[in-house]
Amino acid sequence: MKQRGIQIALLLAGLVPSSWATNGYFANGYSVKSEGIAGIGIALPQDTLAIAANPAGLTSIGNRLDVGANLFTPKRSASISGNGAGLNGQYDGNATRDFVIPELGYSQQLTPELVAGVALYGNGGMNTDYQRNPFAAVGGKGSAGVELSQLFVSPAIAWKLNETQSLGLALNLAYQTFTAKGLDGFAGFSSSAANLDSNRRDSSTGVGLRLGWSGKLSEQLTLGATWSSRIRMSKFDDYRGLFADQGSFDIPENYGVGLSYQLTPSVLLAGEYQRIRFSQVGSIANSVDSLFSGKQLGSNQGPGFGWQDINVYRLGISYTLNDNWTLRGGYSHSDQAVPASQTLFNILAPGVVQNHATVGLSWKVSKDSELSAAYVHGFKQTVHGQGSIPNALGGGEADISLSENLFGLAWGWKF
Repeated sequence: MKQRGIQIALLLAGLVPSSWATNGYFANGYSVKSEGIAGIGIALPQDTLAIAANPAGLTSIGNRLDVGANLFTPKRSASISGNGAGLNGQYDGNATRDFVIPELGYSQQLTPELVAGVALYGNGGMNTDYQRNPFAAVGGKGSAGVELSQLFVSPAIAWKLNETQSLGLALNLAYQTFTAKGLDGFAGFSSSAANLDSNRRDSSTGVGLRLGWSGKLSEQLTLGATWSSRIRMSKFDDYRGLFADQGSFDIPENYGVGLSYQLTPSVLLAGEYQRIRFSQVGSIANSVDSLFSGKQLGSNQGPGFGWQDINVYRLGISYTLNDNWTLRGGYSHSDQAVPASQTLFNILAPGVVQNHATVGLSWKVSKDSELSAAYVHGFKQTVHGQGSIPNALGGGEADISLSENLFGLAWGWKF
């Protein structure tokens, strides 16, 4: 099963030029329906992509197939001022602008108590593409940028313990790719300069677990909880001169709780909390400051992007207009992953958006099928550097900004 899942992931990854940055670099929601209600899914299973949020939710899905796609358009930029080494300027990271991200899910009722399914989805990612290299003055050649994509294939099973309680288990078969360019100026700081910015697409794989629980406390109130393990990925050998610990780039642990409340027959309210533990992964969390005190890129416990753990909060509402139409809306807020002191290196990875507003709808095309759509806006966020450029590179400050728009469309079929 693992081998077949990885093969499917490779095929799908070939269709995905990049994933997206929302909460840090994790996606804010894992299906078009979820995206329309602020990314909520832990206690609100709406389709087979519930596997990605809480596999216990499959017990309320039954036999179903979901196919969807998202058009994602981020806007990335940076500015450097007060620098004595020639880095000053405004930089546009949008030479590559639009990304299509597919999603796919299937579930099958095996017995009245047991459901199996599988979901394919983007866990997250990051892309920047600067035609004007922000690091040209210190030796960066050509354009600069990075591209990280993470794809999960998640076979799952869920048990209905009784009329109110369910448990779920999913395997996260993870496949990620990475490429970097234009970082020649940091070759003298790398433990393997030939594997710093090869501009080659490298890949790595790993396996993790997601566990989930769902409980119906009353006719109106449902609670849910989910936990996803840290995934220890194989190393990016082509970038062992960039990422700490010779190319290590694991996927961090995350967990959350949620609730949904049927306020009236037509109105449902939902909310959830999620924590993402970026601090577990050295290549993400280690401070770049050690780079300028003798610690080389790619070395054991070497410099990283300096990201912090974050909390994510989501609130949403669903309104059943009639038998054929359902409307959704929501808002999410997250902590800031990128400290103000770490903005220089994060010109490459400005995952700084904190606030998302969402709307969505579903139209019942027939008794067994429906179309869903969603729009997500990530409000522009700027992190202003504070002590972000060391004197060794001329001092001054780097500011980084990101905003996002996402349009999603999906079809679901019950059988």
